[in-house]
Amino acid sequence: MRSMTPADVDAVLGIEQAVQAYPWTRGNFIDALKHGYICRVDENLGEIRCYAIMMQAADEAELLNIGVAAAWQRKGLGRMTLNEMLQTARAMNMKRVFLEVRPSNVTAIALYRRTGFDLIGVRRGYYQGVNGSEDALVMACDLNQDSSLPLAGERPGERVDGQK
Repeated sequence: MRSMTPADVDAVLGIEQAVQAYPWTRGNFIDALKHGYICRVDENLGEIRCYAIMMQAADEAELLNIGVAAAWQRKGLGRMTLNEMLQTARAMNMKRVFLEVRPSNVTAIALYRRTGFDLIGVRRGYYQGVNGSEDALVMACDLNQDSSLPLAGERPGERVDGQK
């Protein structure tokens, strides 16, 4: 992955609009770049396949947005992108990463849980929805500076075979 640039915004916005029911605007992405958020993209043969935006606050971070182009979904890019952002946070000596996710986004929730995120709260009516609003599940991942990221499918402190 590499740092996102203003030249990437159109491609990132195209992915966002294709995969999100309520996408960020061009202004949201430009503001994230302007304010120095951690903005990354994965590019293959000139095509941006996925992106992530994370905001640092003291020794914590919030993963604000992550998206994978529809043609590249279910190929491990979401997991790779999430792990990259956690590695970045860890390298910056952050202690915790937070995120919000719609309860209806079961695929993302499963990925977050496999990567070490735990449910810590609920924000009632946080997201706009087709039939009104939808809650946000607030999740957090504690970053142990001395450990490596879990492998795909394992939780921190647990091997893939389920043994400690």
